[in-house]
Amino acid sequence: MSSDGKNLFNIIILGVSFMFIFTAFQTCGNIAQTVITNLNNTDFHGSGYTSMSIIYGVFSASNLISPSVVAIVGPQFSMVVSGIFYSLYIAVFIQPATWAFYTASVFIGIAAAVLWTAQGNCLTVNSDENTIGRNSGVFWALLQFSLFFGNLYIYFAWQGKTHISESDRRTVFIALTVISLVGTVLFFLIRKQEDTKAPGDEDSTNEILGESSSARNKMMRAVAAFKKSITLSFTKEMMLLSVTTAYTGLELTFFSGVYGTCIGAVNRFGSEGKSLIGLSGIFIGVGEILGGGIFGLLSKNSRFGRNPVVMLGILVHFVAFYLIFFNMPNDAPIAPMEGTDQVAYMIPSKEVAMLCSFLLGLGDSCFNTQLLSILGFLYSEDSAPAFAIFKFVQSICAAVAYFYSNYFLLQWQLLIMVIVGFFGTVTFFTVEWEAAAALAARGSDYSSI
Repeated sequence: MSSDGKNLFNIIILGVSFMFIFTAFQTCGNIAQTVITNLNNTDFHGSGYTSMSIIYGVFSASNLISPSVVAIVGPQFSMVVSGIFYSLYIAVFIQPATWAFYTASVFIGIAAAVLWTAQGNCLTVNSDENTIGRNSGVFWALLQFSLFFGNLYIYFAWQGKTHISESDRRTVFIALTVISLVGTVLFFLIRKQEDTKAPGDEDSTNEILGESSSARNKMMRAVAAFKKSITLSFTKEMMLLSVTTAYTGLELTFFSGVYGTCIGAVNRFGSEGKSLIGLSGIFIGVGEILGGGIFGLLSKNSRFGRNPVVMLGILVHFVAFYLIFFNMPNDAPIAPMEGTDQVAYMIPSKEVAMLCSFLLGLGDSCFNTQLLSILGFLYSEDSAPAFAIFKFVQSICAAVAYFYSNYFLLQWQLLIMVIVGFFGTVTFFTVEWEAAAALAARGSDYSSI
């Protein structure tokens, strides 16, 4: 197998592993608030929105140390341990307790920072400037299949249900816990880069590995990774990309948690309301997969770089926000367990709601595939710190969004995303134009990125 073939194998395994873990976690996040409002146990006083706010808040802070953790223990072991904590968080829903729910939220926040930093490092070391676009697309498309399978089960299992019983809840979350553990085990199949060395390089490789195994060397690497993260945070390119990243955090919160809750709260949808949450997740996943396939796998055929994809993403999202504003009652995100009987500017339409789900997924894939691509291209030598900063900004904005989702009406949540999305698109364009100029100065083909 060629070197590129081995690297692509690693990317596929990485994507499939994330697909299993996030089939469990994203399905969990999509139905968490709905499940919690249906709990009969009066001793449980948790909030799905608050849990997600804690997760992303801790996630954000933990990105300051995650490059150091990955530098010390390596990306593969980092992902395995992080996957175990994801499984523990999901398992809490089998028999919910408020203290366990919020404690697990803290631990999964730490695990998420390490997991995504290790993922960025693994993606980058298995790519070069000619394959980073393809590999980002392959990974993103595989990851987003997670939205399809879990939500498909929810759609059929909860068909016609207006109340989620204890038996329904336990069945779903036991299955999701097992699925998450399967994804964690698959990380062991990723081949280390040392495995791809030519036979003649074996001695030098062993020498390097022997040196890096010393505690002193690992500590130096950890400190260096932390310093590099701080330094990169204040570079012009990273500060500009942080605005784009901030938008992805806000819209991530909206499509992964808030929008499903809105659909489930609309009484006009009748007995289909709860199952439509799962169907919405499926359509989001279809949009994500389609976007990852077209804009990642076919990126080498683009003569115009990343900007047209990001432009398409923001236009698609603006259309989705406009339709959601007209279709969804304004109090849907904060409606009580009984739901809402209010009507927006049109009678709520299931077809329009599902179209918006698809558009939300498609637009999100436009932004994320291009952000992964440009970060891997600009920071190929500093991938772990760069992806840690990316996740730091994204997660802190997601935490803020989950917090205000407890209080803000739908119109204000949409307005915030429109404003931040507009400026995030402008700043991405600026960085991409500079990257194109730098690439042209090196005499490389712009369409290869």
